[in-house]
Amino acid sequence: MKVVELREAWSLDNLVLTERPRPEPGPGQVLLKVRAAAINFRDIVMCKGGYGRFAGELPLVPVSDCVAEVVGHGEGVTRVGVGDRVCPIFCQKWISGPPTPEKLSTALGGPLDGALAEYMVVDAEGVVPAPPHLSELQAATLPCAAITAWSAVVTQGAVTAGDTVVVQGSGGVSVFALQFAKCLGAEVVATSSSDEKLERLRALGADHVINYRTTPDWGKLAKAMTGGRGADLIVDVGGAATLPQALRAVRVGGQIALIGVVSGNTVELPLGPVVTQNLRLQAITVGSREAFEAMNRAIEINRIEPVVDRVFPFTEIRAALDYLASGQHFGKVCLSYE
Repeated sequence: MKVVELREAWSLDNLVLTERPRPEPGPGQVLLKVRAAAINFRDIVMCKGGYGRFAGELPLVPVSDCVAEVVGHGEGVTRVGVGDRVCPIFCQKWISGPPTPEKLSTALGGPLDGALAEYMVVDAEGVVPAPPHLSELQAATLPCAAITAWSAVVTQGAVTAGDTVVVQGSGGVSVFALQFAKCLGAEVVATSSSDEKLERLRALGADHVINYRTTPDWGKLAKAMTGGRGADLIVDVGGAATLPQALRAVRVGGQIALIGVVSGNTVELPLGPVVTQNLRLQAITVGSREAFEAMNRAIEINRIEPVVDRVFPFTEIRAALDYLASGQHFGKVCLSYE
């Protein structure tokens, strides 16, 4: 089977298309034929060795997210059957409850081999049925970005009708967070550096939009848009450059969901506002299978459709990662296996 490996050293330049024997499932395992995949900023960081000892060893098959068809299984498998369309969960051993080091050490695409292969074997406990109304490309976007947004907005954020949520940019997590927040009846403020993207965010349901390039002090404006009260939840995907503005936009007693570090991972943080305003800074790391299943029910009931920006053949993974890094995308960048 065709497979893309990261070899020799942690660098995007070391992604190699090669052949491996098709794996065979053992007891409790399923054999999956990958139908489509989606990439995340994490995949870029992983290929560059940014996760250190948590990245695993080379050679490594990168990419965590995909949708696949069950084409075989080992002894004792009853959760799924041949022909089922499933998504492998991001952390294969995180079935329920809070994260632990053991659960987080079972992530696909590093340290475990991921989705850049025509076939893969995973535990039957580590898959969930894909929502039937989604296309293969749409379903492939769910295991990382969607469940991260769900954890931020629902599991940790506990957003309810009438709350205000701020989402940053138009990447996968932010678009999913917007869609989930609107399903819950929340008011959404969306930021972007592109007026064109802001109009697309508005079309998805954003109530207010801010161009952070023309309004660098966007936190102040976002707070004004809430009548001066401040947002209940900020979904912060930027990190160093965005957190200071998030602190200005959030309400007293509100929450900032810390997800990404695309603008840097080190920031000088004034603790005074955090303490005196009783703020909660909550780091978000994907979610459990139990949360994934709950999210899929919500996606199906509300007929939510993930936004797919552009599709590359999985053999052109380097071009796809370069495109993602450019920041041109709106929603998710996906990979086809046809």
